[in-house]
Amino acid sequence: MKHISILIPQGNSIVDTVIAPYNMFKMANSYHQRLNKLPEPLYYIDLVGINHDPVTYQGLFTITPTASIGSVQKTDLIIVSPISGNLENGIEDNRAFIDWIREQRIENGSEIASLCKGAFLLAETGLVNGKSCATHWTAHDLFKQKYPEVNLIPESIICEDNGIYSSGGAYSILNFTLYLIERNFGRETAIWTSKISEIEFDRMSQNEFIIFSGQKDHSDDSIKSAQEYIEDNYQSKLNIETLAEQVHLNARSFLRRFKKATSNTPLEYIQRVRVEAAKKELESTTNTIMEVMFGVGYNDEKAFRNTFKKHSGLSPKEYQMKYNREMAYA
Repeated sequence: MKHISILIPQGNSIVDTVIAPYNMFKMANSYHQRLNKLPEPLYYIDLVGINHDPVTYQGLFTITPTASIGSVQKTDLIIVSPISGNLENGIEDNRAFIDWIREQRIENGSEIASLCKGAFLLAETGLVNGKSCATHWTAHDLFKQKYPEVNLIPESIICEDNGIYSSGGAYSILNFTLYLIERNFGRETAIWTSKISEIEFDRMSQNEFIIFSGQKDHSDDSIKSAQEYIEDNYQSKLNIETLAEQVHLNARSFLRRFKKATSNTPLEYIQRVRVEAAKKELESTTNTIMEVMFGVGYNDEKAFRNTFKKHSGLSPKEYQMKYNREMAYA
């Protein structure tokens, strides 16, 4: 019998992100056994703690591990549950997991799947250096700063690289769990689980859920001033020379410092600010796509549609129909 380890992190976490994958894997395990008339389930599923002590989340919910990292000598799949709150503290609180995950991967070839901000624990192992990884969009900037050797895939809900899986996060962990169920039990079991759970199948992108609020978690005051200028004047025609002059830098120095501080070029930043403004218009007004386009500073319809879809995962019309109540029920 194969083995799945769902980690029970110390400190802060969201209890649903532990219980939901556990229950979904149990459902899939049971259905797969019935479907294939097996004498026993394909997997044994453990809730694995650093030790056997119960862990309480949010002062309300207590989860008791069924095993500890000391008692699990070999496992086939490790689900790295997310940490929340202060991520630095969360990493230190769960340092024992990091060493155990690395050991299981190197010595036993275990597959690893991180949920949401569990990607920080995964990245701490060094196992995704030079590999692709996903995490929740609210943590992208911090993740890139802490783990520059990891290839962050910001738009993905699901990422896979040589048996190491990661997900965008929040309740997209349900879609991610379906993906893992398909990988381990087959598509028929995964589709059955999705129907019983009423969870959308094959959803792969988190772009439409991203709220771009600026990347100002840095100490370069000149670049912060340039960002604020862009946010106040995104409807206008902006260029590198104008922005550099605003903050008293030459264009070359401005470009270098802007990319270092924000992980975006100035053009990319302008695009993201404009797309976010367009999303808000599409959500709250009945303006036409052309009116929205002109209102956020675009004159080329094709360029606007392509840029919008790149950053939101949907066309402007698809986005408006999905998120604008008046349009959806018109």
